[in-house]
Amino acid sequence: MASQLSSAVISFKVSTGNAAITPSIWRQAFTLTHLLFKPTRTGRENPLTAKCCISMKRSSTETGNRNDCSVISLPSILDNRMKKLENVISVLLIIVQISSPLPFLWDFWSISPAKAVLYSPDTKVPRTGELALRRAIPANTNMKAIQDSLEEISYLLRIPQRKPYGTMEGNVKKALKIAMDEKDSILASIPTDMKEKGSILHTSLTDGKDGLKALLNSIKEKDPDKVSVGLAASLDTVAELELLQAPGLSFLLPEQYQQYPRLNGRGIVEFTIERGDGSAFSPESGGEPRKTAIIQVVLDGYSAPLTAGNFAKLVADGAYDGITLSSVNQAVISENRVEKSSGYTVPLEIMPSGQFEPLYKTTLSVQDGELPVLPLSVYGAVAMAHNETSEEYSSSYQFFFYLYDKRNAGLGGLSFDEGQFSVFGYTTIGREILSEIRTGDVVRSAKLIGGSDRLVLPNGN
Repeated sequence: MASQLSSAVISFKVSTGNAAITPSIWRQAFTLTHLLFKPTRTGRENPLTAKCCISMKRSSTETGNRNDCSVISLPSILDNRMKKLENVISVLLIIVQISSPLPFLWDFWSISPAKAVLYSPDTKVPRTGELALRRAIPANTNMKAIQDSLEEISYLLRIPQRKPYGTMEGNVKKALKIAMDEKDSILASIPTDMKEKGSILHTSLTDGKDGLKALLNSIKEKDPDKVSVGLAASLDTVAELELLQAPGLSFLLPEQYQQYPRLNGRGIVEFTIERGDGSAFSPESGGEPRKTAIIQVVLDGYSAPLTAGNFAKLVADGAYDGITLSSVNQAVISENRVEKSSGYTVPLEIMPSGQFEPLYKTTLSVQDGELPVLPLSVYGAVAMAHNETSEEYSSSYQFFFYLYDKRNAGLGGLSFDEGQFSVFGYTTIGREILSEIRTGDVVRSAKLIGGSDRLVLPNGN
């Protein structure tokens, strides 16, 4: 497992000590076939063949052709036919194993159920910050059903060549039916002062220019580009409706953390980055090189209220203005100015998938199938480093941007550090800048441009 980021250690190291390296499926099929049909080599002639050869020698002696020893034997004919049969079976085994992979006997006993789940293509861990943030909203069950039905289309669009437009059409019709039939239930989950906005969004979702009916027409036209654009627009509307349904936390914080700063929902932080050496960042499309670059991060207080709240407070206090960044393997990490921390010892805070409240001071075991609502395995994920003295706590100040790379990932494409850090947000604007940041670059300013009304500061902090 990769060494964990902490305030004292800022480098990633990958060890394969516990990693199981298994041969590819086609190689397993070839190996099994080869073992089953490998000819026996005893170093001795087949007695039936030898007997036939002796007989032929006698016959050739009588006819005067002493050098002629043609070997004609029933076993040799059978061997040739068996080899042809072996080749056919080998090919069939490889084809079957590639088209419908099944574990061989030794694989069946060596792969645990948790690993089997992670190897499965049905393990749909969010791979973008937008998707992870949308799934983290604690919204109405009807809206979640609409969301799930539409997100399934995202995976169907990845299928090359003949795309299953019939299945996509069924998914949209299902989502549209829920939206129409459960309209009252959906709007009832929205606070009174937001109902008018919710009604407008609902109409936009069903009948708008980029709504579900328009998406249905794009699918019937079998235009994948139009489907992709329409799907993204519909999912954005779904997320807006869900946010209206989630005005605050869906759970109570533990008593010991009631006096900590917390973020009851979403917030947005904007970073302005400058080069430490005065050089410029790459230009935007069609633009000029930039002396400064903008990065925006959406904070998720629904899943990590204490961590996001502590970070939002530090940003609001100007604690990150002027800090230096360091570029390390797969991360951009801030310096650790302990003197500017909030003074709170923030516990490790991770919400597991399928749960309704976070776990505190506890990491997740990916090996046992535990996955977080806010995964680290997303390019641009933002998390707190570990506390210098205990991994049960996060640093009260130091954070990092995670530069996920599937080439350095483990089981199921998950980071080796998955479930070990308090992830509290994702980069949504300026992701391309993260790979350009070098050690010595400076955060000229960090501002809380959204969500200040959701930031709760007990005791007038």
